[in-house]
Amino acid sequence: MAMTDVLNAEDIKKAVGAFSAAESFNYKKFFEMVGLKKKGPEDVKKVFHILDKDQSGFIEEDELKFLLKGFALEGRDLSDKETKDLLAAGDKDGDGKIGAD
Repeated sequence: MAMTDVLNAEDIKKAVGAFSAAESFNYKKFFEMVGLKKKGPEDVKKVFHILDKDQSGFIEEDELKFLLKGFALEGRDLSDKETKDLLAAGDKDGDGKIGAD
């Protein structure tokens, strides 16, 4: 499954482009721009599984670093700080990874 099976390709392109500068990533704005906030739980889980490259059921720090590339190949890698900030926001139980729930 491709990201464009769940989200609009033009929305993805705009969102990835909006955060192309280093240290500019804002996960709340990004997820809003790609249309993820308007999606139901099933579509959110589909996106989660696309980003979960090793299919472990979790998105770990090394997968988060490449989050933008998961949405579009031309996306940049997140900086270490951006990656850690995103992990902290999504890691509700402090185990160092984000679960589908």
